[in-house]
Amino acid sequence: MDIRPLDSNYAVTPQITPEDIPDIAAAGFDTVICNRPDGENPPDLNAETLRPKIEAAGMKLVVNPIVGGALNMENVAAQKAAIEGGGKVLAYCASGNRSSIAWALALAGTRPTEELVAAGEKYGYQTPQFRDLIEKLAREG
Repeated sequence: MDIRPLDSNYAVTPQITPEDIPDIAAAGFDTVICNRPDGENPPDLNAETLRPKIEAAGMKLVVNPIVGGALNMENVAAQKAAIEGGGKVLAYCASGNRSSIAWALALAGTRPTEELVAAGEKYGYQTPQFRDLIEKLAREG
């Protein structure tokens, strides 16, 4: 497992496994966000299969599947609500890219755009191509 912090309370990682859950809890995460649609995974890695293990470890699971190339504003709103739910958040998808983009869009207007873009870009995520949308969302408030 490769946890990549975007800020002090939000990190992303590629797909988690049941074996990762104790380490995630030990790292102090309160919430896990699954941004990976179940159709991308074998059944043993589906969100609802992982839920009992995540909850047994004392964390909350939020399921917000983002289809690759089809991120929508409902996904952004759900990500924002999960982030605002408090605590330290770990979001995952196949690589962490979708989770980083959803975070940057959810926080548009709360931080400088360049800070949001750079947080994901340092891990090779595609946040720079969302710069204009982040700016638009920040203006719309």
